[in-house]
Amino acid sequence: MLEGKLIPLVLFLVVVELMGTMPALLVALAWSLSCVAYRLSARKRVPGLIVLSTVGLAAKTVFALATGSVFVYFLQPTITTALVGGAFVVSVCCGRPLAEKLAHDFCPFDPDTASHPELRRFFSRLSLLWAFTSIINASVTLWLLLTQSVTTFVLVKSLLGPASTLVTLLVGGAYFRYRAARVGLRVQFSRPAPAVC
Repeated sequence: MLEGKLIPLVLFLVVVELMGTMPALLVALAWSLSCVAYRLSARKRVPGLIVLSTVGLAAKTVFALATGSVFVYFLQPTITTALVGGAFVVSVCCGRPLAEKLAHDFCPFDPDTASHPELRRFFSRLSLLWAFTSIINASVTLWLLLTQSVTTFVLVKSLLGPASTLVTLLVGGAYFRYRAARVGLRVQFSRPAPAVC
């Protein structure tokens, strides 16, 4: 978090006040690229967050420099957030809630649990909650982008994303506990069976 998010944010805010927006974009990108280069040259593992941050920063910076528009730089993640919200809605309409797919990626369910109607209902509602918060996040971000200074936008946006994610996780977790208790479901985690060679 420190290398991949916090330091680039602080560098951006300092340089934007001293030199302007385009130099601030380049300094933040240079920091991220230097982190990757240092780790690779030292033969250290490059954390996924740093890779994702660097790739995202590079793509946005190249696009901003090519178009000469800082607005475009900040608009790209906003559009992505709105599209993610739309994907959650579409997944529910198709009967394959995206929240369920993501849950299975992180925590495999046995077939009986996965097909339980209450769990399937929960994942549909959780997908709609993620859609709602993503669309609200994108709307507020767009409003900030259109009405606030770059510094204010960057500061508020850096807090808005994690805050909306945290609220969604807390509300989703509380709702799951409520629904599970209401229908008498008990959550139990078990160790995977040892692999047989």
